[in-house]
Amino acid sequence: MAAKILIVEDDAKIAQLIAKNLGAAGLECKIAGDGQRGLELFRKEPPDLVVLDLMLPSIDGIELCRRIRETSRLPILMLTARRGESEVVLGLEVGADDYMIKPFGTRELTARVRALLRRTRAEPATVLTVGSLVVDPQRREARIADRPLDITTLEFDLLYFMAARPGRVYSREALLEHVWGRDRFVDLRSIDSLVSRLRKKIEDDPARPRYIQTVWGAGYRFAEPS
Repeated sequence: MAAKILIVEDDAKIAQLIAKNLGAAGLECKIAGDGQRGLELFRKEPPDLVVLDLMLPSIDGIELCRRIRETSRLPILMLTARRGESEVVLGLEVGADDYMIKPFGTRELTARVRALLRRTRAEPATVLTVGSLVVDPQRREARIADRPLDITTLEFDLLYFMAARPGRVYSREALLEHVWGRDRFVDLRSIDSLVSRLRKKIEDDPARPRYIQTVWGAGYRFAEPS
């Protein structure tokens, strides 16, 4: 079956352009012109992925992202016309998995949607257990002492990738390639932000991380088992 994409975008021309290109890629699209309608469609017919504009009438993209994350871990690709770092970081912190700044290329958007869907549907076989941390790739869940963690698609991908390779040091460039993909051009600070958010969720003391450790001048590594 074709993956279902919910496009929440108040600019009708942009929404139709996105739907046309994703439809040509074999994806089934529905469009909502404001945040309230987007929330209604999400609840009525849960999609496989949401393309979500940041600036929306009725319910803005940040608030809609929060409400979606209350019940679902599906991938969210956020669109923004703002180039300020604070807006992008806020979108990622409330649960967006990726973002694009307008104007954007439709081929790149389609590639990113496909990449997010591939990562969500991939099912590596091994469940990883490190101390009280359990990372389950088939359910795409992480737990601390049997307490489920609310982590996004990108956070899960980074956690599983590093936890499966304890002790190995990865540069920010290498982590960007493995988590976002070879064709993804983002600031290296995106990895720092992603690591920081993940530490807040898995570490007892994020300032003194047990799991994801900083190797000064080199990058990050996942701690080897004691």
